[in-house]
Amino acid sequence: MPRLATFALLLAAPLVVATASAGQDSKRGNADLKKYCSGDAVSFCSGNDPDSKEMDACFKTHRAELSENCRRAITAYEATGGK
Repeated sequence: MPRLATFALLLAAPLVVATASAGQDSKRGNADLKKYCSGDAVSFCSGNDPDSKEMDACFKTHRAELSENCRRAITAYEATGGK
């Protein structure tokens, strides 16, 4: 179960990217997530606070629909323990 919780948190990080590109500051994510997942966040989860549980749930729901680059950025982010 801890692995599932970690996965959910990591999925949320890319969502922060979309909001950051819209001029809002986020507390989560890294440069690659912001670069590669911004469009996905806007396409699938616009209107959600990037630091919210709703954003986490949205990214988790749309995981299969995310762009390849975004999924790869998430995988790399997970591999580094979220850094």
